[in-house]
Amino acid sequence: MMLISIDDVRIHARRNLPAWFFDYVEGGAYSETTLRRNRAGFDRYAFLPRVLQSASRPDLSVQIMGMKWAMPVMPGPVGFCGLVHAGGEVLTARVASACGVPMGLSTFSIAPMEDVARATDPARIMLQLYVLKNRDIMRDLLVRARACGIGTLVLTVDTTVTPMRERDARNGFRGAGGLSLRQLVQMAGKPRWFARIMRHGQPQIGNIIRYNMGRTLFEQAANIGREMDPDLSWTDLAWLRDNWQGKLVVKGILHPDDAVQCAQAGVDGIVVSNHGGRQMDGALSTIEALPAIAAAVRARMTILLDGGVRYGTDVVKALALGAHGVMIGRPYVYGLAANGEQGVVDVLDYFADGIRSSLTLLGISTVNALHDQSARYMIQS
Repeated sequence: MMLISIDDVRIHARRNLPAWFFDYVEGGAYSETTLRRNRAGFDRYAFLPRVLQSASRPDLSVQIMGMKWAMPVMPGPVGFCGLVHAGGEVLTARVASACGVPMGLSTFSIAPMEDVARATDPARIMLQLYVLKNRDIMRDLLVRARACGIGTLVLTVDTTVTPMRERDARNGFRGAGGLSLRQLVQMAGKPRWFARIMRHGQPQIGNIIRYNMGRTLFEQAANIGREMDPDLSWTDLAWLRDNWQGKLVVKGILHPDDAVQCAQAGVDGIVVSNHGGRQMDGALSTIEALPAIAAAVRARMTILLDGGVRYGTDVVKALALGAHGVMIGRPYVYGLAANGEQGVVDVLDYFADGIRSSLTLLGISTVNALHDQSARYMIQS
């Protein structure tokens, strides 16, 4: 499959997945205003390329939190990747390793963290966690992560409640009652997908099977959702910092004051994120939130960004505005759904090519020069 754009691979993904599950991947909260703003926000910024700069072979590599990344893009944590394609989390880990970048692993992964850690260098896994009301489960998750050799935790802080996601509600996804007749019919219409997913039995949320949160994936998802602490506070972040000796990243920051508090709490990095438009509808896009956050904390901590990233030019804009790196979510999930492991390779290669050509056309020879020289070639349009 020749990957011309992320929209093309999205079309292939839609053909391969049951409609209710594609809607889960694709959808956002309420009116999906934030979802749309994430994409539109990149159009607010424009390039002023410089010519005759001899930049035909730009260096895409960066050092982020003590790790070398071959390029400033990584697959971020996305729930249920093992439903997108059988073994989805393990396949993504292998691709990320081959491409020289870390990978994010969701609490809601089908493969347990132990299986994913065996498939790659675990020090380059960023394990995403929620603060749960049951601290015994939290402690056990931390013990398991340490035992696996996982190097970084990513604490998601923007999910204290789950808002209405209209597509999921209409499709009955993540209800504790199991699959509806409509969902079963849609699954039957995707026999190859269904056969791959069911090859090793009924999928479950691998990271939480041992905690007796239900027998089915739907029960487990509903129960862990109820376990998320709605009273999450800075005290909880301090508790996690005290109990985790590895790198700690906080995901879900949009306000510069929150970024400053994260720095003061001893956090190693933040992800400027609105959860891909799936949480606070009507929120600021991440690219619009980035400049103020970068001005406040860039010199003190690592800044990653996600949300709406579809082109190499988007990555370049994010780095110019102050991010050290970018997480992608839906794009690599589309690749996984469209063509399995090779689909993820194609998506990461697509971003690398886009970043490389953008740097050459801007007249910049290294990714590290992007932010320092941004005044030369970036304007707010």
